[in-house]
Amino acid sequence: MLTHPIPPLYDENSRILILGSFPSVKSREACFFYGHPQNRFWKVTSSVFGEEVPQTIDEKKAFLLRNRIALWDVIGSCDIVGSSDSSIRNVTPNDLSVILKNADIAQIYVNGKTAYKYYTKYTEKMTGRSAVCLPSTSPANAAWTIERLVSEWGCIRKL
Repeated sequence: MLTHPIPPLYDENSRILILGSFPSVKSREACFFYGHPQNRFWKVTSSVFGEEVPQTIDEKKAFLLRNRIALWDVIGSCDIVGSSDSSIRNVTPNDLSVILKNADIAQIYVNGKTAYKYYTKYTEKMTGRSAVCLPSTSPANAAWTIERLVSEWGCIRKL
């Protein structure tokens, strides 16, 4: 059983909450979200906001907070083989109330179908809020080009 090693990132100005499923091996090693160099999260979100791609963890945190984005994951602990979402078992969800009580979140988004599956199964009933499922930025979602991802993810800028 692995426990989520990364605290949520948000502040009182956060309006958008983006949730992944569970950190990859690379993200767990880096102790920050979307740490695998092939994951397109940072390229997509920075393009949506017309900014340079942040490189360091400090730059990534500043980018998120500047754009009023809170970031965390649906799953707080689980059994997982490597980084494989399909291997996830024995899920305990994260308690999102720490973010929802301290930030005026206008919309919750999930990064991919696995996050959406676990959000609807465990978290939606606790929050009473539905989430918008965006296409995964994972390299495993190779059918989606950067351009298509940026187009779909553009909705996060409207809040």
